[in-house]
Amino acid sequence: MADGADRSPPAGAAGGRAPAQAPERAMWCDERFDFQATFLQCLAKHVPNIYSAEMDPLVEKQEEMVQAAILYPLECYLFGEDPDIFLEKLQQSGTSQLCGKVFKGGETTYSCRDCAVDPTCVLCIDCFQNSIHKNHRYKMHSSTGGGFCDCGDTEAWKAGPLCTKHEPGASGSPKENSECQLNEEIMEHSRRVFPSVIKYIVDMLIWEEEKELPVELTISREKVDSYYCVLFNDEHHSYDHVIYSLQRALGCELGEAQLHTTAIDKEGRRAVKAGHYASCQEAKEEIKRHSENVSQRPLHVEVLHADVMAHQKFALRLGSWLNKLMSYSSDFRQIFCQVCLKEEAGSENPCFISKLMLWDARLHKGARKVLHELIFSSFFMEMEYKKLFAVEFVKYYKALQKEYISDDHDRVLSVTALSVQMFTVPTLARHLIEEQNVITTITETLLEVLPEYLDKNDKFNFQGYSQDKLNRVYAVIYDLRYVLVSKPTVWTDHLRERFLEGFVSFLRILTCMQGMEEIKRQIGQHIEVDPDWEAAIAIQMQLKNILLMFQEWCACDEELLLRSYRECHKAVMRCSTNGRSREKTVFHLCGHTLESRPYRVSADPVSIHLPLSRTLAGLHVRLSKTGAISRLHEFVSPEEFQVELLVEYPLRCLVLVAQVAAEMWRRNGLSLISQVFYYQDVKCREEMYDKDIIMLQIGASLMDPNQFLLLILQRYELADAFKKIKPTKDQDLIKQYNVLIEEMLQILIYVVGERYVPGISNVTKEDVIMREIIHLLCIEPMAHSAITKSLPENENNETGLENVIDKVATFKKPGVSGHGVYELKDECLKEFNMFFYHYTKTQHSKAEHTQKKRRKQENRDEALPPPPPPDFSPAFSNVVRILNCDVMMHILRTLLQRAVELETHLWTEAMIQMVLHLLSLGLLEEKQQLQKSPEEEVTFDFYHKATRMGSSALNAVNVLMLLEKLKRVPQLEAQKDTVNWILQMFDMVKRLREKSSLATVGATSGSETTKCDETQSTQDKEKAERKRKAEAARLHRQKIMAQMSALQRNFIETHKLLYENTLEAQGKDDAIMEEESISSAIDYSRIALGPKRGLSVAEKEVLTCILCQEEQEVKLESAAMVLSACVQKSTALTQNRSRILELSGDTLDPLFMHPDLPCGTHTGSCGHVMHAACWQKYFEAMQLNFRQRLHVEQIFDLENGEYLCPLCKSLCNTVIPIVPLQSQKINSEDAEAVAQILSLARWLEIVTVRISGYSVKNAKGDKQNLPPFTNKGTGNSALEFHSILSFGVQSSAKYSSSIKEMLILFATTIYRVGLKVAPNEADSRIPMMTWSTCAFTIQCIENLLETEGKPLFGSLQNRQHSGLKALVQFAAAQRTTSPQVLIQKHLIRLLGVLLPNFKGEDTPSLLEVDMFHVLVGTVLSFPSLYWEDAVDLQPSPVSSAYNHLYLFHLTTLAHIMQIVISSATESPAAHSSDNSEEAQSAQSFCREICQYTSGCFSQDIPGWFVWDCVKKGIMPYLRCAALFFHYLLGVSPPEELLQASEEGQFKALCSYLSLPTNLFLLFHEYWDTVNPLLQRWCADPVVLSCLKGKSNAIRYPRKRNHLIELPEDYSCLLNQASQFRCPRSSDDEQKHPVLCLFCGAMLCSQNTCCQELVNGEELGACTSHALQCGAGVCMFLKIRECKVVLIEGKTRGCLYPAPYLDEYGETDPGLKRGNPLHLCQERYRKLHLLWQQHCIIEEIARSQETNQIFFGFNWQLL
Repeated sequence: MADGADRSPPAGAAGGRAPAQAPERAMWCDERFDFQATFLQCLAKHVPNIYSAEMDPLVEKQEEMVQAAILYPLECYLFGEDPDIFLEKLQQSGTSQLCGKVFKGGETTYSCRDCAVDPTCVLCIDCFQNSIHKNHRYKMHSSTGGGFCDCGDTEAWKAGPLCTKHEPGASGSPKENSECQLNEEIMEHSRRVFPSVIKYIVDMLIWEEEKELPVELTISREKVDSYYCVLFNDEHHSYDHVIYSLQRALGCELGEAQLHTTAIDKEGRRAVKAGHYASCQEAKEEIKRHSENVSQRPLHVEVLHADVMAHQKFALRLGSWLNKLMSYSSDFRQIFCQVCLKEEAGSENPCFISKLMLWDARLHKGARKVLHELIFSSFFMEMEYKKLFAVEFVKYYKALQKEYISDDHDRVLSVTALSVQMFTVPTLARHLIEEQNVITTITETLLEVLPEYLDKNDKFNFQGYSQDKLNRVYAVIYDLRYVLVSKPTVWTDHLRERFLEGFVSFLRILTCMQGMEEIKRQIGQHIEVDPDWEAAIAIQMQLKNILLMFQEWCACDEELLLRSYRECHKAVMRCSTNGRSREKTVFHLCGHTLESRPYRVSADPVSIHLPLSRTLAGLHVRLSKTGAISRLHEFVSPEEFQVELLVEYPLRCLVLVAQVAAEMWRRNGLSLISQVFYYQDVKCREEMYDKDIIMLQIGASLMDPNQFLLLILQRYELADAFKKIKPTKDQDLIKQYNVLIEEMLQILIYVVGERYVPGISNVTKEDVIMREIIHLLCIEPMAHSAITKSLPENENNETGLENVIDKVATFKKPGVSGHGVYELKDECLKEFNMFFYHYTKTQHSKAEHTQKKRRKQENRDEALPPPPPPDFSPAFSNVVRILNCDVMMHILRTLLQRAVELETHLWTEAMIQMVLHLLSLGLLEEKQQLQKSPEEEVTFDFYHKATRMGSSALNAVNVLMLLEKLKRVPQLEAQKDTVNWILQMFDMVKRLREKSSLATVGATSGSETTKCDETQSTQDKEKAERKRKAEAARLHRQKIMAQMSALQRNFIETHKLLYENTLEAQGKDDAIMEEESISSAIDYSRIALGPKRGLSVAEKEVLTCILCQEEQEVKLESAAMVLSACVQKSTALTQNRSRILELSGDTLDPLFMHPDLPCGTHTGSCGHVMHAACWQKYFEAMQLNFRQRLHVEQIFDLENGEYLCPLCKSLCNTVIPIVPLQSQKINSEDAEAVAQILSLARWLEIVTVRISGYSVKNAKGDKQNLPPFTNKGTGNSALEFHSILSFGVQSSAKYSSSIKEMLILFATTIYRVGLKVAPNEADSRIPMMTWSTCAFTIQCIENLLETEGKPLFGSLQNRQHSGLKALVQFAAAQRTTSPQVLIQKHLIRLLGVLLPNFKGEDTPSLLEVDMFHVLVGTVLSFPSLYWEDAVDLQPSPVSSAYNHLYLFHLTTLAHIMQIVISSATESPAAHSSDNSEEAQSAQSFCREICQYTSGCFSQDIPGWFVWDCVKKGIMPYLRCAALFFHYLLGVSPPEELLQASEEGQFKALCSYLSLPTNLFLLFHEYWDTVNPLLQRWCADPVVLSCLKGKSNAIRYPRKRNHLIELPEDYSCLLNQASQFRCPRSSDDEQKHPVLCLFCGAMLCSQNTCCQELVNGEELGACTSHALQCGAGVCMFLKIRECKVVLIEGKTRGCLYPAPYLDEYGETDPGLKRGNPLHLCQERYRKLHLLWQQHCIIEEIARSQETNQIFFGFNWQLL
């Protein structure tokens, strides 16, 4: 309600209304009176009257009455003077430094990655544009609503906290605090007014009585029986549910129900019925009953007394008034906050603001919005009161969160959403932790809202959980994250205690998660129902960063870290002591014994959730990093530590993963596979998988290495696998064992080799990220976003990628499509570790393949040894001992021996690869230790253990001997290089051991591949051998290629004919191909028109059908062959987008095209050929298929003849019949003879006689039909009537019935699509549409070639070439399928434009037609004049040549006239002294025109200017004519037109089209004939009106259309969008602005306010705009989502990448990444070509086919 009023100042009442209220004001001002009582009396008197009509409120009238009766007097009392003047003064005195803008949903927010303290610190668009952050690394995102601009908050920014608008003194005020102080009187009045106003607002908002008002608001008048049935908003019922319920319950119309529903959704409640109590109560019950029918829950309906409703509505209006007032002065804000926080003396009732907060969940949407805005504008603008508000908020935190969780409104509408504004302020968060114990409060809240999910063991179990409720619980988890987001720099004892208290409370949550949702392996029968697993994993994801933050906080202070470790250790122990009753078992191997409790992962319960153990691992690593581990024994005694127990649970989890890989758990269904996936996925692995590996490393560092390995063997259930006895012959079991051994070896590699964790070794976070990136790029070059997705994010959503990426990779920019990628630098390749622990199995094999391939290309060996790892930190230094312990040696020896002994079923290549990797790690470790310390100090004796015999038996072997044998195993050929590398390493370590002299050690310690002379020579020999083999292979390949090439040449020679006759024109014209086949003796000219016309030899065309693959020659008498084609309406060439298009062509006359080219019909083809019969079968099959699958939504409309091309899947809606080009050879002697007689004047005379003769014949006495011909005495003589035939005729071409059928089919499609009418084969407009589409398509192609700077001929794509050729030949042939009388009528009307004696009533003016369309129409319809009753004739080649020549010359003269007239209204540029022949001719021509127009045409226009205009203006017309006549007649064009240069093009066109280069000579040549025409043209009223400047004529050349100009920086577009206000909507809600890329219009998309009714259908703003702007096809940019939308018609559309890229060459749909975006011109040009090539429909079809969505988007309402 108050939305409209909020935008105007509160003091909106005119001064004239004030006197009426004077007594009331005087009474308020009287100190003796009780203000509160008087104020309430006033409200009781006025409010019910003002808000009396709630069913149909007059908002503006209500607002006027509120201002006059209540607000104006109230403001006068408060300010002590005229409110307008006072507020103006306050406004000018300055504003707060805090911006305080509250974001609406969809509004763009900006965060600075360099300066923001955390990602929640954001700026509004205005502050961002005026801040220093504009030039930093910023991020853009769409707000979900309810946020707050942090400009001016010094705690939110490391630098640049203020924009230039909010800097002190920015508005001209020099003071530090720019807000002025209020005087004491106003302050006193405020202290009187605010408590009453606030109390009234609070009382009314929390008022529960439906029928009664508070006593103080009840006046003595009789209570009226006037009630409202009020319907409230909820998120459970959909729009349709509510509309249905209202229609059924109230019997209202659909429109009224929709209005009610929209208002309810927007404001939160709405009166849907007014009347007596009983009728409203009845309506309430009806609504509830109907809503329960369609949903489980009834709608919330109340019956409220009219006065209650009025006061509640006014309370919100007062809230808005206060909200506005808060923005004027800090003093107002402070007094307001004091009143709100004041508690009643001696009462336990909460203060006003707490009452409202606690009632928030019961308030409707509109009330919540007002309340939250009031909190933003008051408490959050004053730091001191923000702190006090936060204290109140935390006091009632549990109650508020519980209310929110049971509420069903969105988070953004809940008061709990304000937590982010307080908890993320570092000082405030610190205060709340210390004084309010907020961490404990939040964690206890979590425990209190989740008890229903606890099982009998007090562990969480989320089976049958509610997704909505859990989503609400996440809000509490987010709050914990907000509180921990910035670590304290100074620790006090009090802060330490409070934090530890909170941490211990948090451990209680983790205790409930430790071991939750245990699972047991399913044996025998498959699990029936997959258990719910998503909730547990989702909570794990939510907690990931919180766990890390807790660990980081603990690590800030040594004392705290040790105490936290102790508490966490206790918690782990408490969880681990359960189930200790079983007796211990003993396990022996290699003389070592392990006592452990019996447990088998494959038989006993196991859980993947171990957050306590993992937190302990994280704290342990931080102890190691800080060095505090040396004091650990003071807090946890060694006896208590029990490392075996700590390792037990993470080890079980890793074993579970191994057994899942071995397919032992396949009967447990998909839920377990999903859990294992997330366990290792980047979203969870930091606090799951990684920590389990760390816990194993802790175990390895503190346990005896042999004991540790025995424990691992036992848990992996591999104790038997390494004993002498062969376990079984069962193949499945052996396979299972092999996978388990592989998985175990992999874990051992990770335990020993994975040291890139700060604390495990001396590495930094940057080193860790660099290593991650190196290993990702070793798989393949990757895009920035792909790398980011593969790296874990920290609490600030940062991966640290940018800091290190340039050190390890180089960026490769993208092309027109795709995205930029990073490629690894060569020097980083040595860091590649094949067994990197974050590789998935796929990534591992891909990376290995890539690296081996690279080494092979570089001619190097394929060994991929591990890179030297960094040294373990002291706390973990014992881990390496597991490499050289007895059990490890036994494992390695056993596996190598099995491989050597070729027990194929007991080993795999992957297993041996891992054994070799472990050997490499051992040797590298020993080598590194020997290089750093003297030999006697090195206790790590891997070499010694590996060369020692396995036993004392005679056949005993050591590892070294086994490796030598391994080289000879054929199955391990791929590992040969690795084995060689290891043997060389053995040799090197041996030398280091033998020669303890430092010099020698120094000499041999270059790199891990440094070798002695002997090994070097061996290496050289191997390299030389490899090189020789590579060279031999290259020569062999070369020889084969030469043989193939010879065979190919031979084949081409043999099948020469075939190659000559294929359709692959490859961009060349038919005429050029003919050049070779025509004997060179024949001299032919390159002229298309007139008696000197060049040869057009019909080539033999043999085409292959793409459906049946059979070949056929194209002949007139053969069965038809067709090209798949798409006919569509187009506005690509329009010169006037504001012209309103006719949506239906029922009454349209398409014969004449306006020179604006407002809307044409374009025909395009993909160039694929089919037999007409094959196509018909294909189409029928598709129809049948569609009928059988009715439920499947088709992407094409079969009813309208649409289908996908069988080969390229382009969308088509018809086929073009392929009509062969007829050979037309001109006899030069005949031509010369005719030339003597047939001048233009004679030709015109003959044509006029013929036409008038036909008219007499057709009229048959009906004089009305006779056109008013002015020729003297014509039409009587039969001889003269037939004289047109005397210059040469021939019989018409005879087409096969199949071709005729296709001619009719295609022509009908053009008519149907172009005019948007039902098909009608007999309609007289069919020929017109045929000529129109032919002309328009040629114009589109010419426009495209010119835009791209390509030559006119020779550069067309094959599809364009074959499509245009077929279209022109079809247009010429279509005439034969229509009545010739009809064609003649059209011809006469067309000639009426050129020859005024044929002019009819409906003939348009010379300036109102496009001459190229006239040319095409007249040329193609002219043969109809040769039609005779008895015989079917057509003009001979000689006759045609003259007909074409004279028709072309006439239209050219008319077009020159159009250009000259339109140039007359232009003013010439600076004078040029051009005195050429053309300029003189132009000057003399202008003098004639001046004479004929009675001086309207100015004689002062210089000749050079007119010639310049004509030459430039006529070029597109000449180019189109050249294309048309070339494809019609097949005459080769001059060479100059095959080149893209401008020079010579005009001359070549004139030559080809038989024109003089000085075009004005045409007028002189035909002066006697043309002079009368000129006079008639000039006398036309439209021409004279244009010359007098009364109307505008189109300018030539027409402007080339381009997509609109877009700003380079995307934030400029977002700025435009933020200022966009929907013209049809008064509310302030954010819309979805979209930008039309054709015309630049900004539209309000996907909103009911802008829907339009078109032909009875509701269409969205974009769809209805597209009908006018693009004839149904359009291209929009969704600004807030950075996506391009292509739409076609009402039912089809698709999304397309926007042309904006970030610095990494990637698009950002939905602004999810939020990086700065800049316009990529190449991509924008690609969009432009998509439009100009008419491929938008094709793109939509392709997109819909590849992304078929089951629930499609409703494009109609876009």
